Amino acid sequence: MIVTFRSLAYLVASLLFILSLRGLSTQESARRGNRFGLIGMVVAVVVTALALLIPGEGGATVAPDVTVVGVLAGALGIGCLIGALLASRVAMTSMPELVAVLHSFVGAAAVLVGIATYLQAGGFDPADRAAHLGEIYVGVLVGAVTFSGSIIAFGKLRGKIGSKPLLLPGRHVLNMVILALCVAGAVIFHRADVAWPVDGAGFFDAGMPALLIMTFLALLLGIHLVMAIGGGDMPVVVSLLNSYSGWAAAAAGFMLSNDLLIITGALVGSSGAILSTIMCRAMTRSIWSVVLGGFGSEPAKPPAGGGGPAGKVNEATVDQVAELLLAARSVIIVPGYGMAVAQAQHPVKEISSLLTEKGIKCRYAIHPVAGRLPGHMNVLLAEADVSYDIVKEMDEINEDFASTDVVMVIGANDIVNPSAEEDPSSPIYGMPVLQVWKAARVVMLKRSMAAGYAGVDNPLVYNDNTLMLFGDAKQSVTKLLTALRGGG
Repeated sequence: MIVTFRSLAYLVASLLFILSLRGLSTQESARRGNRFGLIGMVVAVVVTALALLIPGEGGATVAPDVTVVGVLAGALGIGCLIGALLASRVAMTSMPELVAVLHSFVGAAAVLVGIATYLQAGGFDPADRAAHLGEIYVGVLVGAVTFSGSIIAFGKLRGKIGSKPLLLPGRHVLNMVILALCVAGAVIFHRADVAWPVDGAGFFDAGMPALLIMTFLALLLGIHLVMAIGGGDMPVVVSLLNSYSGWAAAAAGFMLSNDLLIITGALVGSSGAILSTIMCRAMTRSIWSVVLGGFGSEPAKPPAGGGGPAGKVNEATVDQVAELLLAARSVIIVPGYGMAVAQAQHPVKEISSLLTEKGIKCRYAIHPVAGRLPGHMNVLLAEADVSYDIVKEMDEINEDFASTDVVMVIGANDIVNPSAEEDPSSPIYGMPVLQVWKAARVVMLKRSMAAGYAGVDNPLVYNDNTLMLFGDAKQSVTKLLTALRGGG
């Protein structure tokens, strides 16, 4: 009876997770998707806890172990407390870093579960034991790569580690050597365990040394892989690590014979892989070019015409920009990471609402990887209550820039860089970008003339039809809002 109830509950939780992913596919249904995911996770945790406390099979019940109850309650309490603190304190601009940290938790959990499962791996016949050992080894391997890779991704996104890729001599050979050693370790691990099965007498029984050495090598592999990836590819890396964490969770599910963990891990792993592929297509890059790293390592070359981008920067005042917007018939706003850092989405929304009230067509253009995390800009705009109807993806709006009077770029750089289409020598050449330069006028709100996250100069700032409004994004748009209201 207990087993049947648990299986039914796991099925319900799995369906809720599927509905959650479906809901998260669009802005309109995202809140509903989050609710499905929350309910599914509550069901999964409660049923799993009950299964641990009442381990009887076939309807036979066993009195709960007080020690197990205490440890479980303590773990759940501490986890909920940490999660609540993180959720309440993290800013939306720090969401990419938070996601990377959460991925590292999943990887660490897979490693610890694998080692603990191996120490209790008795009671299997030879055929089943061989499969179980494989589950443990693969789970620890993927978990270790996910853990160390996620820590490095966090450091890069946080700015603690430079965004420039670290390219060691023969780095691909080094990766292959580490993988070969891990494969060799798998053979040693299996043979040692067959010869001396774990009996629980000691931590270093049987194949444990091989398992620990492989864990160390996998940690090094995760560090090296992510260190070799440049800042421009970090949004894809976060998505890839999401996929890795899913497969690590699925492997942990196999170790623990937990069907729900297997299904959930597979859902996360496959959705992360699909998202990574979509993002790579949006950047006209292959997934392997991201995984193998190296983007942004070459020094910037002069454009094909010779000489670096040079020209006069046309600096504008707030009043000039306000007059330009009020005289326009159509305006497109392009939000970027700078807007997110300054938390300027609310006054920006007020600007768009004011322009709309005056009969000016106003829309938002979103790049697939704006904000260093997929959907980051969409979430910020939704937080400011911007209507979904005027938020357009790059593919929907790129053709409209040529017929637009004014484009206002707020804190974005790489995603509006014309070098991606016009300069074959540029490191970002071939990456689809928002073609803002085709508009009659472009207003760029930037704190300074510094290059974007990818470290590539943007010749857009030197165009004759580009005006630069320097300063903190929130202060600039607040002053601009005041000027627009006064311009009646």
